[in-house]
Amino acid sequence: MRKIEKIIIHCSAGNQKAKAADIVYFHTGPKEKGCLGWKTPGYHYFIEEDGTVVQLVALDRVSNGCKGHNATAINVCYAGGVDLSKPRPYPPVDNRTPAQKAALRNLLVTLRRQFPGAEIHSHSDFANKACPSFDATAEYSDI
Repeated sequence: MRKIEKIIIHCSAGNQKAKAADIVYFHTGPKEKGCLGWKTPGYHYFIEEDGTVVQLVALDRVSNGCKGHNATAINVCYAGGVDLSKPRPYPPVDNRTPAQKAALRNLLVTLRRQFPGAEIHSHSDFANKACPSFDATAEYSDI
């Protein structure tokens, strides 16, 4: 098993109705179809609007969520994080549903039990981005 030092929280910066399969396709689909063309999705876990948690990448494998930190990180993403009613570039907004909030907290509790030394961070702690559109580092400091 990899050494896990961080659990990094992300938002999809897209439609809250996105499903895990949509994210996998966007990350791994062909560039000529507007996808990223990666070999592996960016997240280990994706949380859909209804709180469904889908594992996209096995924990013993590296995902592509946070450049420079992936080797020792678990990347977790929720659907949403931007206000699609506004013009591009879509402004960040914490639009997690109650189900997403509960699922994310439960997942983080489980992951911290499995990896007690791992610190929970916002993606924005490591990149000049608003992601995940809320301060996950502060919100989950009690876990």
